[in-house]
Amino acid sequence: MQLGLSTTDYVIFIIYFLVVAGYGYWVFRNKGRQTSDSKDFFLAEGSLTWWAIGSSIIASNISAEQFIGMSGQAFQLGLAISVYELVGGFSLIIIAIYFLPMYINNKIYTMPQFLEKRYNGRLATIMAVFWLFLYILVNLTSIIYLGALSLEKMTGFNFMACALFLTIFAVFITLGGMKVIGYTDVIQVVCLVAGGLATTYLALNLLSDRVGTGAGIWEGLSLIGQKAPGHLQLLFSKGEYSVYDGRGGMIDAWQQLPGVLMFVIGGQWIVNFNYFGCNQYITQRALGADLPTARNGLLFASFLKIMMPLIVVLPGLAAYVLFQQQADPAIVAGITETGLSGVPVIRPDNAYPVLLNLLPSGLKGMAFAALTAAIVASLAGKANSISTIYMLDIHKKFINPNLSEKQTVQLGRVAIVVSFIIALGLSPMLKNFGQGFEYIQEYTGFISPGILSIFVLGFFWKKATANGALVSAMLSIPLSALLKIQVPTMPFLNRMGVVFWICSAVLVVISLVETRGQTDAKAFQVDSHWFKTESSFRLGALAVCSLIAVIYVVFW
Repeated sequence: MQLGLSTTDYVIFIIYFLVVAGYGYWVFRNKGRQTSDSKDFFLAEGSLTWWAIGSSIIASNISAEQFIGMSGQAFQLGLAISVYELVGGFSLIIIAIYFLPMYINNKIYTMPQFLEKRYNGRLATIMAVFWLFLYILVNLTSIIYLGALSLEKMTGFNFMACALFLTIFAVFITLGGMKVIGYTDVIQVVCLVAGGLATTYLALNLLSDRVGTGAGIWEGLSLIGQKAPGHLQLLFSKGEYSVYDGRGGMIDAWQQLPGVLMFVIGGQWIVNFNYFGCNQYITQRALGADLPTARNGLLFASFLKIMMPLIVVLPGLAAYVLFQQQADPAIVAGITETGLSGVPVIRPDNAYPVLLNLLPSGLKGMAFAALTAAIVASLAGKANSISTIYMLDIHKKFINPNLSEKQTVQLGRVAIVVSFIIALGLSPMLKNFGQGFEYIQEYTGFISPGILSIFVLGFFWKKATANGALVSAMLSIPLSALLKIQVPTMPFLNRMGVVFWICSAVLVVISLVETRGQTDAKAFQVDSHWFKTESSFRLGALAVCSLIAVIYVVFW
């Protein structure tokens, strides 16, 4: 295996860079108002089409955590990790029908703004601070870490050089505002899908060549089923299947994906409904559009979402079989590292970048561009949301409410740069964690149960009060930490479900005591007509749900 890119690879990457940068600059200069308008900078109000919204959602969602982290967990757990993508596609439809009308008809543009309108300013401020910490310390940091790790494996440059390159590229895109991010994300999605599918095709071909007879990708697919049948099941039973833990040992696969229980207790639903419905850097793409456009954008995103296992899961499966069969010394050497105690450690997160190094010249450049597109688009979207929350929900409320539009945009850009500097500095510390994707899901899950409870009950239960919501939100982190310490064998997805139901029960009890069964004064007025959808949307939603159902029937 040879580290580094060829001249052809660099040419392909430079073309990609110039196209994205040039198009972004054209959008910045020519499409609509200039970015001295804060709403235009943060929301691209009214200027994103449905295909731009859907593309931008997926570009922000599919990043290093999927290409590297989810491919790594496909190496570790198999096809079952696709549950995040499949349930995510279904969740986007539910959110389009029920969540978007609540946001758009109540003129809500940020998540803290929802909390202030529905509950009070105290809760909004507390959660704004929580979100800033979460987005910077978990999301932004982990994407830089996983992205730099993959580029390090591909190019041979050191980790910090790769991290700095990704950060500077993302800053360049982000400073143009949401309009530039939204429209350049269309190019990013095309690059990540084309490059990702090419990588999948070549990974399956490689598997066929090294383990089979060289008959091609269909033989590669069949070899996964023959050599690793446990990696093709969608649900695990407790104690059924042991997998690498990324730290030098083995772990029960059920601990990561606890079978039917993750649906019954609700952990898998909480992950996706919170991520796509209560998450600033996802919902922000749709909040500047009218309802039909926003809904069609989310429907388009759901179609793209259920395609993602083809791009991020199959390469991990191919790498696992190649590793298990000792079919390629480069893959074995790249995935096996020496731990601190001198004991060999299997690193699933190395699977995708090591696989990319086996690609031929030219295709490696395409894969490099696809991976960079995914990382940069996601970093840009998250940084813009960090800036939006900080400026609109903290700085303009508590530091200087009299800022002009131009000053707001300028300080928003400063906030973007500062958040990147913090995340860049912290990113090397994540090397101490075994699985990047697991790290993101578990530690985001400390706060998401409380958030989802106050959003869902705030939307659809008129008796929910601010004090009940505050206690519910504040309870989420300590209760999650307590369960993690006291019940370490409980899978984190089940822990999220337990915490969600406790937080919701606490909110209900406090609210009923406070209101004595009456409607809360700040409850939203809900019109049932808001939830009616167009026939074209319903047909598209039916198609998505049917595809998901077929996948589960086949691989149950």
